[in-house]
Amino acid sequence: MPRAGLSRDAVIALAVELLEEDPVAPLTLARVAARAGVAVPSLYKHVSSLDALRDGVAVVGVTRIADAVEVAAGEASGFAAFTGAGRAIRREALAHPALYLASQPAPGRDASPELLAAAGRTVELLAGVVRQAGVPASREIDAVRIVRAAVHGFVVLEASGGFGLPDDVDASFERLLATVWAGLGTLS
Repeated sequence: MPRAGLSRDAVIALAVELLEEDPVAPLTLARVAARAGVAVPSLYKHVSSLDALRDGVAVVGVTRIADAVEVAAGEASGFAAFTGAGRAIRREALAHPALYLASQPAPGRDASPELLAAAGRTVELLAGVVRQAGVPASREIDAVRIVRAAVHGFVVLEASGGFGLPDDVDASFERLLATVWAGLGTLS
């Protein structure tokens, strides 16, 4: 019988807590079970495997990113929507770096329907933003990949201390967004 109060969502929430507290420690079923106060086999009543747990954690991370993008870009248009979306992703990534990284692999064939839906929502939100740069429908995926690569690369370098030069990192990020926006207009 499952422990009272323990559910799939609760197990995933515990995993997210562990990531937040110690981003360098590997996410394991043993760590989650210890946090929950149960034996590892008890977790299998709620998640089928470590991969299923990671999938659930990724759903949380991707959903947070999508929610942040939707709020930031929702009321704006054009360049303001684009910069809002980029800043929202950066804020979320820097506020929750381990969760952000845990949500980054593209969902594979074994991904849950929830992860595929969350990822699809994120892509559609970003596609809506890049359309406003004049990106033709035939190049939307290219544009979303360009934006994702640029913003992801920047925030991963920033979070890992990769920007040691004295120049203002915020100003550099704003220049990155302006440069990517200008480049999107050249896609045809």
